[in-house]
Amino acid sequence: MFVRNLHFSLSLFFVLTASVTAADWTRFRGPNGSGVSPDQTKPPTIWSDSENVKWKAKLPGPGLSCPIVIGDRVVITCWSGYADGAENPGSLEDLQRNVVCVHRQTGDVLWSHEEPALLPEDTFGGMFAQNGYASHTPATDGERVYVFFGKTGVLAFDLGDGRKLWQESVGENLEGKRWGSASSPIVHAGMVIVPAFIEGDALVALDGKTGKVTWRQETPGYRSNWSTPILVEANDRTDLVLAVPGEVWGLNPTSGKLRWYCEIPGADDARASVIAHGEIVIAMGGGRGSSTAIAVRAGGKGDVKETHQIWEGRDASKIGTPVIRDSQLYMVNNKVVTSVDMKTGKRIGQARLTGSGGAAAASGDSYREERPRGERGQGGRGQGGGGGFGGGGMGGQDYSSPVIAGNNLYWASRAGDVYVVELGESMKQVARNSFDSDRGEYSSTPAISNGELFIRSATSLYCVANKE
Repeated sequence: MFVRNLHFSLSLFFVLTASVTAADWTRFRGPNGSGVSPDQTKPPTIWSDSENVKWKAKLPGPGLSCPIVIGDRVVITCWSGYADGAENPGSLEDLQRNVVCVHRQTGDVLWSHEEPALLPEDTFGGMFAQNGYASHTPATDGERVYVFFGKTGVLAFDLGDGRKLWQESVGENLEGKRWGSASSPIVHAGMVIVPAFIEGDALVALDGKTGKVTWRQETPGYRSNWSTPILVEANDRTDLVLAVPGEVWGLNPTSGKLRWYCEIPGADDARASVIAHGEIVIAMGGGRGSSTAIAVRAGGKGDVKETHQIWEGRDASKIGTPVIRDSQLYMVNNKVVTSVDMKTGKRIGQARLTGSGGAAAASGDSYREERPRGERGQGGRGQGGGGGFGGGGMGGQDYSSPVIAGNNLYWASRAGDVYVVELGESMKQVARNSFDSDRGEYSSTPAISNGELFIRSATSLYCVANKE
């Protein structure tokens, strides 16, 4: 661990006296997993190696986890020591998990931590190489940072100085398909809720201060799951809502016990996370041959398919989590953006993203919009991300989820092209941006805070902002 003293004292004071604000991006996909920034200040639509880049920070290794932002801190995880980019992957015994905290204004490292991996772990190769050893996005309550490293456990760190506060195992299973683990923790009511779906067939709530188990609910129904839960307010209560293979569940967040459930036809695994619009939950079916989405009202009891389901549609996002703006649902599959009416589940429009590679594209890239031709949408396949780390990946598949700031949608392809789409009555691609100096893997979902966009490649973390 090391500290850049130039910023440490002021930053430590800020963190210890600050609380979470609306502008902070404190978990996977930001505020309650919505992927929508509430800020008035918007990120730029054009950037490149030489334009609108505030800073670039070199990371100790690769990973698919997303950055989180709290006050003047940006936190990211990765792995190192094994299969981290060298032609020879080395020895699995040298595998380390890394937590890195950088200063938001400069990109300087404020603190970092290396955690030895609990072995045995999956060897790097095949489908596992699409995912790797650092796919869980951290979460924070404004005082502590919580990271989930699969069978190595859940770790808590002091946000100010990076002191390791506790570590707790939530299971030591390895994923049977060798796809790895990817679900991310969330914070609620003093607890860190950990989706240990792969490691322990469980959802586990730990006390944020001590790491002690508050509750643990186990079921084989959690298997084949790479999604992340959200919290939904309905009927004067809070439901902990998550996708599982073939269903969406609403749980009591104080006990983890099931309150309600609804079938997602044809789904045999869960990849995209659920999202909510008020008390309406949108869940996507995953699995071979499945393309199903449902809208269901939270706050029910038991099987709510007949009482609370609003619609079932054929346009579904199979890997990336969709995003909602102005009662429209947006998803990206195979570089096709699809918009769906939140009230009916019917497709509104569809448009293909164009262009790849090279420097930042000028506004007005050619963009084709297709009006509805039936209800079946475009689908992706497979779970994971980041193929090509250390030479073992399979490559080609996109895993990032779209995010929104103002009326612009941002989405990163694996090849490193970040598309900007203007939303409204129609969809218009206004830019395609990339860093020519870094054409590695981009499978992480960007974070947005106070008009700044934080983009993670396999080797670096970027802060993109309009220059004054």
